[in-house]
Amino acid sequence: MSEHADLLVHGGDVLTVDEAGTFVRSGAVAVRDGEIREVGPADELRTRYEAAETLDATGCLVLPGLVNTHTHLAMTLLRGRADDVTLQGFLERVLRWEAALLSPKSVAAGVRAAIAESVRAGVTSALDMYWFHEAAERVAREAGWRLHTGPTFMDVPDPADGIAYEDRMAWARRDLAARATARPGTRPVLFAHSTYTLSPDQLTDIAALAREFGALLHLHAAENATEVATVEVRHGRRPVELLDSLGLLGPDLLIAHAVDLTGPEIAALARTGTSVAHCPVSNLKLGCGIAPVPRLLSAGVTVGLGTDGAVSSNTLDVLGAVRQAALVHKAAGDPTAVGAEQAVRMATLEGARALGLGDHLGSLEPGKRADLIVLDLNAPQMRPVHNPWSTLAYAAHSADVRDTVVDGRILMRDRVLTTLDEATTLADLEALA
Repeated sequence: MSEHADLLVHGGDVLTVDEAGTFVRSGAVAVRDGEIREVGPADELRTRYEAAETLDATGCLVLPGLVNTHTHLAMTLLRGRADDVTLQGFLERVLRWEAALLSPKSVAAGVRAAIAESVRAGVTSALDMYWFHEAAERVAREAGWRLHTGPTFMDVPDPADGIAYEDRMAWARRDLAARATARPGTRPVLFAHSTYTLSPDQLTDIAALAREFGALLHLHAAENATEVATVEVRHGRRPVELLDSLGLLGPDLLIAHAVDLTGPEIAALARTGTSVAHCPVSNLKLGCGIAPVPRLLSAGVTVGLGTDGAVSSNTLDVLGAVRQAALVHKAAGDPTAVGAEQAVRMATLEGARALGLGDHLGSLEPGKRADLIVLDLNAPQMRPVHNPWSTLAYAAHSADVRDTVVDGRILMRDRVLTTLDEATTLADLEALA
């Protein structure tokens, strides 16, 4: 008797990215109710499953959807407006433009374009720190895309959303309380911008609220030497030292960038189980430096990959970040510093773990959410495939993604978006930008 599946992806080679790195030649993935039911040989699963919908992945590579662990999606509105400047010059420009441009409508338009770009690039979920997160969530829900977001705290004179800092705590509490039943594969999130835009007391209060609701806390820290020096002058400690002294480091904290770190700071991150979102393209473009990822990995720190916003990195291409992460750390002379498999894992399973969602996302295993992508191997630069990890890290491009599936729902089939009107999305973005 046949088993029912909502979707059967079959015929392609399946790289599961599980702990063992299981690779199934001519494999298949059976999906029901948004969950992976089985991964195995295509001939066997085609015989046993009667599927309402199928994806023939013959000649392709099937792998988990990519996880973007740090971005500001609606910054698509400002792409190309702050190039070739330092981090501090970037912030001065962007904060001014945001105050003038941002609204629920403009954020929705920017996020809709970001989702279109991400789906095309095989990115199935993202951690998005930005203003008007409610508008972003609405757009993501309509598109069927997995978004991790929540209230952002940043003590600036005129926040873009108009909510003064003294009112933000009550607002955030209401937001978190409304998330009592989170969508499978998501969790509550709070964003504290940084140790240079919030005081120690504010950071402590925000962290306490996050812990009360079991939320992930995400912030920028140690992005460049100037930031570190600023925080040290202001608070007497470097950013990670300050977070450690306040008791904020821990498994429910994910810090973005972590470029300027000392040995003791790396040890503190490892000791507390704090995770890092590595954004190699943004860090290089802003001249921030290169995060000590090999040392973080050696210490046992969980490291995911992020693109940052489309202003500082200009694309939301996580595969591009995979390549950069696999290459840039070799510059010190060690070609094994970050290998192809490690870089791919940082964009999938390790990224999911950095979000505290490793049991739900990041690999193709029964019981996990059905977030997966189909990568076309028929382009000249993709052949021959001696090693799928190597092909992904050093040869593949976002344009090679053929199909994107989130929660078992096909968001892109044969490179055509199915839940977004791409022409209208881009026209709306251009009108605002």
